[in-house]
Amino acid sequence: MPRSYRHSVILLAIAAAKISGSAAFTPSTSQIKYGPNAQSNLGAGQNQGKGVVSSSSTSSTTTTTSTFLISDADKDTYGEESRKFRRTVYTHEDWVKHRSANRFFRNLSSIGSSGIYKNLLKEVLATTSVATFVLSWNAIFGDYQDLMSVSHPGPMHDSLIPILTLPLAPFTLASPSLGLLLVFRTNTSYTRWDEARKNWGMNINHTRDLVRLGNAYYDRGAVTSQRAKDDLDRLALCTWAFVRSMKRHLSPEWEDEDAFRVELYEKLPKEQADSIIKAAHRPNRALQDLSDSIENLPMHFMRRDEIHKAATIFEDNLGSSERLLSSPIPVFYSRHTARFLSFWLLLLPFALWGPLGNSWNHIDILPVTTILSIFLFGIEELATQLEEPFTI
Repeated sequence: MPRSYRHSVILLAIAAAKISGSAAFTPSTSQIKYGPNAQSNLGAGQNQGKGVVSSSSTSSTTTTTSTFLISDADKDTYGEESRKFRRTVYTHEDWVKHRSANRFFRNLSSIGSSGIYKNLLKEVLATTSVATFVLSWNAIFGDYQDLMSVSHPGPMHDSLIPILTLPLAPFTLASPSLGLLLVFRTNTSYTRWDEARKNWGMNINHTRDLVRLGNAYYDRGAVTSQRAKDDLDRLALCTWAFVRSMKRHLSPEWEDEDAFRVELYEKLPKEQADSIIKAAHRPNRALQDLSDSIENLPMHFMRRDEIHKAATIFEDNLGSSERLLSSPIPVFYSRHTARFLSFWLLLLPFALWGPLGNSWNHIDILPVTTILSIFLFGIEELATQLEEPFTI
């Protein structure tokens, strides 16, 4: 290996070791907290968000997951706070604006306020810092140009230390592989978001269906009008309680717990609200209340069974959503993609030294590195934001 390449690799490894706090770099195992007594089975309703190791007496398989230590500062970062403003629901007016001929200029003008790009500050600063280091190093140990574009030897030009450069061919060869990794990660994250959206859409459809069937099938001739009103009101409230409990179950505690308690005590009898709040698995408790309210409706058993089928779909949607929440894209895939992208962009300034040599002091390396970092890291950031779909 040529000496300049060896020096480039060694110096870059030292620089990368000094860079910390970037979301594109994987945390070390010392940052991971393991809890031996916690449970991780969401389906059984025992996941409290702290568990990492669980085993079943009926299976020889041990499931191990890990959670990172989360501080209040982590919860209040711009990236987390901005997720609340990405819960977009369009109206006809929004679609007109979305299709507007001015959309390209509008999107370009809003780059500075983009939440995605603001969340990439550390990554972009890291790659831009490497580019600045390459420019400074090569100006000192190689040649530089004055303001009149006259070339001069650097202060250490005659030393044995070479300039830092790499061939561009490896980056050209690696680009298709990196593109495939990013495309697969983005498509998979979008598929997860789309499945979560469909689950919630199915919930909306079946809340309407369940209440409609209850009203249509109710045998009003067998009871008083007040009893019919109470039964159907309870059915509607239990339906709402399940969907609201499911929303809370899939949302961060610090974001929704207080509002959840207030709404339950406002709408439900205190005893029922207490039983849901104290339950180990709140949606299951609410679903049991809904089943009980269906059973108490005076109607033919075949009609009651049809309503139960609508309620069963709630349970299927709950299980599907829990799977999305508890099972990310395999973390080794996400980490490999982040590492591949990080090293590709961190090493890129070394490879751009030669191709951009026509610019003054190779200064074009800075904007090219910065722009490529913003857009390529942005693709990875989009996938990361979409991967957990319930808080956007």
